[in-house]
Amino acid sequence: MTTEKKSYALPIAMMFALFFMIAFVTGLPSPMGVIVAKQFGASSFESNLGFFANFIAYAFMGIPAGMMLKRIGYKKTALSAITVGFIGVGVQFLSGQAHSFTVYLIGAFISGFSMCMLNTVVNPMLNTLGGGGNKGNQLIQFGGSINSVAATITPMLVGYLMGAEAGRTIEKANPALFLAMGIFALAFIVLAFVKIPEPHITSKTLVKEKDPYGPMSFRHFILGIIAIFVYVGVEIGIPSTANLLMTQPLVKGGLAMDAAVAGSVVGTYWLLMLVGRLLGAAVGAKISSKLMMGVVSSVALVLLVIAIFCPLNVSVSMPAIQSEGGFSFALVKVPLSVMFFVLCGLCTSVMWGSIFNLAVEGLGKYTAAASGLFMVMVCGGGILPLLQGFVADRTNYISSYWVIVVAVAYMLFYALIGSKNVNKNIVTK
Repeated sequence: MTTEKKSYALPIAMMFALFFMIAFVTGLPSPMGVIVAKQFGASSFESNLGFFANFIAYAFMGIPAGMMLKRIGYKKTALSAITVGFIGVGVQFLSGQAHSFTVYLIGAFISGFSMCMLNTVVNPMLNTLGGGGNKGNQLIQFGGSINSVAATITPMLVGYLMGAEAGRTIEKANPALFLAMGIFALAFIVLAFVKIPEPHITSKTLVKEKDPYGPMSFRHFILGIIAIFVYVGVEIGIPSTANLLMTQPLVKGGLAMDAAVAGSVVGTYWLLMLVGRLLGAAVGAKISSKLMMGVVSSVALVLLVIAIFCPLNVSVSMPAIQSEGGFSFALVKVPLSVMFFVLCGLCTSVMWGSIFNLAVEGLGKYTAAASGLFMVMVCGGGILPLLQGFVADRTNYISSYWVIVVAVAYMLFYALIGSKNVNKNIVTK
């Protein structure tokens, strides 16, 4: 038994590498939203279209990705996803050469297809290698920690590359785009030579028997995919709107801070997600996903409400990158509200793994198909921030966070009530 577990070390490491790639590319629309707001005069709604283009691809690719997983397995699905991702980031690079907002959105959309396919691979794979349950959740939390490292780097790096407000153009982000393309190329080469277990692959020659049941036969799974829809929107909406809040002129609650400073403050949110995921991984085998989800959802609600009611003229010092006079760290004044938004990263850090674990618990043979449906609902990462941007355009950035409050309240409901499996009579072996 010990030898078998050791043989899984390399596949697990590869899944962690893919987690890094997912976060890096998925995080690009946040700092890029600041760029397009300046270069193309985009509104808050339009600045979030990059996220929308990236995440709406999940709605189209989620189910096909699950089918790919069953037909061609983890490795070929991952290699296909990496190829598509390389093309997507390449198109975003070309948008800078063409000075075209439309081309940028096309690149974000193509990248979304890749991220959906990769997510379909890494989550069930880590859950399977961990044996499901708390151990599966623990592995996903560790993978999420790697994800957070990339998510922390992205806004800091692109924010620093932007420089002064007058020079904010897509071309300034080229080094980050080249880095992403390089990661894709390297991962493709490495993955091509790595042997990965294929527990869910299905032979085409097998005669299919009609099954009256599926993932959607489970109430806790249906409520779970709704929870993941709002969760991804919450994870993205909190920092991306905070970035816009800090970098926009003094209208509708904007502050017009330096892009590098704002990017590093937002990076702190992702850094706290890393801290939270490490803590979640450390206690994941001892604390149930239900308890973990209930606690962090409650704390997030408290932090969000406090942040909304804090006056913007009340400030606090936070560490941030200074772009003026070279690369350096210093304490800068930011609104107290922003600090509370950033602290939400500790709460959102463990939500993905907890929701996924709760939603697929007891699904057995339906897990692979469930993963595809799960990925469809990740499109919430593009829809909820877009809704938040719509509200911000008509009110202000702070008021738009009520959209996030409602979403977090639903996740609390799911943790306390909706996650219970009431369909245990269905045979899943």
